[in-house]
Amino acid sequence: MASSSGYREKNSTADRALNILQMFGDERPEVSAVEVAEMLAVARSTAYRYLQTLVQSQFLVDTGRGTFRLGLKILELSRIARGGLKLADLAVPRMKQLADLHQQTVLLTKQMGPAVICLEREESRTQYVRLSYERGSVLNLNAGASALVLFAWLPEEEVRRLVAGASLTKFTAKTLTDPDAIVSRLAEIRREGVAVTDGEVDLTAMGIAAPIFNGAGVVVAALSIVLIRSLVPAENIPGIVKSVAAAARDLSNEAALLDR
Repeated sequence: MASSSGYREKNSTADRALNILQMFGDERPEVSAVEVAEMLAVARSTAYRYLQTLVQSQFLVDTGRGTFRLGLKILELSRIARGGLKLADLAVPRMKQLADLHQQTVLLTKQMGPAVICLEREESRTQYVRLSYERGSVLNLNAGASALVLFAWLPEEEVRRLVAGASLTKFTAKTLTDPDAIVSRLAEIRREGVAVTDGEVDLTAMGIAAPIFNGAGVVVAALSIVLIRSLVPAENIPGIVKSVAAAARDLSNEAALLDR
């Protein structure tokens, strides 16, 4: 019985420690023993004891002004958590939202030299037509929004070097294979901030893609929707473009946090 009581007491202490840590926020970078006592509904001496325990464990730092702030242990745990979180982990929930919202296939792609790799694919369970993009598929650099948007922010000389060393497949009459035309198209995408392609890989398909930047402003991936043009009313396209661009901006902000 005593052992059970001790276990409950340890849990109670842990709960209170977590409650104290959850008091911190952007608008409250420091807390006082008085605030902790009021929040926990305990005596100030009890609150101070909890705070000192957290200080000893380096979860908090005593400022010497009667307040406490988050300590080095929190920063260390934050670093570990960010290190285990990959861009794909961040992207998949948003990809699922886009797929369900627009009933279309959503891709996460990444440049690897002169090629583009499909990292993730999400589809709506209720969409009628499913496209043959698989995780790990290799896409050509010159065709489709999912690929073109990844190269649009590279220096022109690097683009020309990659194009010169790549095998450029002409999938349809709309597929670009001329280096000057590709460079011009990438500049247009860079100005627009998004890539919209129509019939460049498949005459029936349209692609809408936006770049994902890291904290240094480098494009690290692209978020895109691939749709069957005949199944999507033309008046819906601007809304889809905005959705993709907004989701990519959010992912860029989250990717920047991973770099800190």
